[in-house]
Amino acid sequence: MPLSDVEPRLDSARPSEQFTAYLDYYRAVVDRKLEGMTDAQLRTSLLPSGWTPLELLTHLVHMERRWFVWGFLGEQVDHPWGDHADDDPSGPWRVPAGVGREELVAALHTGGERTREVLASHDLAERAAVGGRFAAEDGQPPTLAWICFHVLQEYARHAGHLDVARELADGATGE
Repeated sequence: MPLSDVEPRLDSARPSEQFTAYLDYYRAVVDRKLEGMTDAQLRTSLLPSGWTPLELLTHLVHMERRWFVWGFLGEQVDHPWGDHADDDPSGPWRVPAGVGREELVAALHTGGERTREVLASHDLAERAAVGGRFAAEDGQPPTLAWICFHVLQEYARHAGHLDVARELADGATGE
């Protein structure tokens, strides 16, 4: 998949195709923003929040899987909160020892393939399954469209965070 720096514009596309294109676009943006950073830069925080670029990347990998696989499909996944210390959703982001940029970027794009499959085979009005992230007692689970909007805003927000982190790390700016 080419890492396009051009925002998708599919005026006549179905909404699910728009979501797919934008999610692919933001995965590529995140990949590009981290490209060329040293391992030390990836593992060092220059922000008051304390997170590192690599911690943000692992968050995005887990976040997308939480919403589409564990959430929408209702499939059980190992460590759905694995981006947080001790699998605690309120804990800080963490990267397991020995895991680096290449492995996480590959996981980001592999997760994207799964998301594309979900969007190609389900209607946006379909509600998430009960039994994964959502329990029957939680009330009516969200629609796939709502999940897409949520995940898209997560990517957009965190791509902006990476803009700042990258500029502070080495002065690089831009898309």
